Amino acid sequence: MLAETICSAASAAGLGIAAVTAYRKRFLTATRIAAYSLVPFGLVLTGVVEWLSGIAFKPSVWIGFCVLGLAWLLFMITRSVERRRGTTRAERRAARAGRRNEAVAPAASAPSLGTTGSARGPATPVKQGKPVKPEKKQQAAAPGDDFSDIEAILKKHGI
Repeated sequence: MLAETICSAASAAGLGIAAVTAYRKRFLTATRIAAYSLVPFGLVLTGVVEWLSGIAFKPSVWIGFCVLGLAWLLFMITRSVERRRGTTRAERRAARAGRRNEAVAPAASAPSLGTTGSARGPATPVKQGKPVKPEKKQQAAAPGDDFSDIEAILKKHGI
């Protein structure tokens, strides 16, 4: 009952401010203020405020929100672990199916290049269903070699 009274008072105050704004010949702003001030009154009439106040003070509702938050957190954790591994569920399923087929006919299900590709990036070599990390690029042997590519670009442009 208190929430409905507060919403109705806020709507009345907003309409009063809109009337003063319209008196100052700022009709567009007055119309916008009137629209915002009618929202709480509309929520009271539709029963949304009563429903929200009933939900806000029930412990079972808050426990339900906590359970939903926990479920969302678990989904996000599994998604981040899946992304760190660099595989998707479809790729793991295909790898499992490939291992099952190898027991029956090893050469029949083996990919021709020994790699699996995905839409996210280049193909990575596969070793018994697990992705192998690509080897790191070898670093330059001498510090003078760092400018060789720059020199090539300058020569290409005639500088």
